Amino acid sequence: MDFLPSLPTLLTFAGASLLLAATPGPDMTLSISRALAQGKKAALFVVVGTGLGIVVHTLLVAFGISALITASPTAFLVLKTGGAAYLLWLAIQAIRYGSSLSVTKATEVAEAKGTALSNISTGFSVNILNPKVVIFFMTFLPQFVSADDPAVTGKLLFLGFFFIAIGMPVNALVVLAADWLAAWLQRNRRAMRALDYSFAGVFSVFAVKIFLTQAR
Repeated sequence: MDFLPSLPTLLTFAGASLLLAATPGPDMTLSISRALAQGKKAALFVVVGTGLGIVVHTLLVAFGISALITASPTAFLVLKTGGAAYLLWLAIQAIRYGSSLSVTKATEVAEAKGTALSNISTGFSVNILNPKVVIFFMTFLPQFVSADDPAVTGKLLFLGFFFIAIGMPVNALVVLAADWLAAWLQRNRRAMRALDYSFAGVFSVFAVKIFLTQAR
């Protein structure tokens, strides 16, 4: 089972993924808004769509980065350095601007009920067409693999699907508690700021770690 990362790497990745899934952002906003406007069933189909989008990102990153490593380990090093800088930038943005969560009650929006397929396609398109998601996956996943690892493709695939396995249940719980969660988060800005600082702290550590590793 060469595709399995080491236990410390897996635990670190799981913690970061859980924090990312719990931080309010476009996916969470879409899920809660759809739950309030069309019901929880419709929102769960949106969650399925966003998950399928992450599958595509995982495949592109796993095979694309593997090809990059084969072609040029130096280029992979540059990618990881850029990834570390991007993660640090995300941390700074989280502190400066904070999480975004803006939802509309169902009574305030006139939106026709969508089919299961339309809701899945909405979640998929929002995820797959978001350039920030593309950049994030290209910079986040490589932090947990080594360029000289012969099983790098398998590990990237495993981490991507593990990310989905962590994120989708969190998103589903958010949908099931949409009414309460939307009101609570909008009332408790301190809790959202705590998430922002946690997010910033974790990704700052990743950025510094990779910079120091490369410096040696």
